[in-house]
Amino acid sequence: MGEILDFDKRKLLIGVLLSDQNILRELKKLLTEKYGPADYTSALLPFHYTSYYEEEMGTALKKIFYSFRNLVDPESLPEIKLTTNAIEDDFTQQGKRRINLDPGLLDQSRLILATTKDHAHRIPLREGIYGEITLIYTKKQFQDLPWTYPDFRSKGYKEILTDIRDIFSEQLKQGYT
Repeated sequence: MGEILDFDKRKLLIGVLLSDQNILRELKKLLTEKYGPADYTSALLPFHYTSYYEEEMGTALKKIFYSFRNLVDPESLPEIKLTTNAIEDDFTQQGKRRINLDPGLLDQSRLILATTKDHAHRIPLREGIYGEITLIYTKKQFQDLPWTYPDFRSKGYKEILTDIRDIFSEQLKQGYT
């Protein structure tokens, strides 16, 4: 029988899909108050991978990624997703979301995203939250899986995730927990 050990901490990142860039300052302030200082902020990227969000959020959607210096216990992913869903609700106007927050955990070998949608490749965690291994890191790069979302298949997203992984790797070298 294998020895039961505590989980290693992971790198929290949050992808933010939005239609109104004017709320970014307020949103980042909320996220850093909750999760600590951001150690990475991506460029604001055009989001053209699906029309799924257009009816609710509009057509000129953008996405930005933040990662946070404080590492988190992977067991906290459901709580983080519930919190980000509540933040989405706080920004809702006239019954329509203005932001969509996608929290995930990055480690040396994978990206795990949290979701409320069940599917065969998602693992139930708790309180209606599922975890999905969205990408794996092997052969010195992120590799798609059959269910990887189209945007996460893109070279741009993988470059961002590689940058965040490099920050995480440096934190591990320095013994940061």
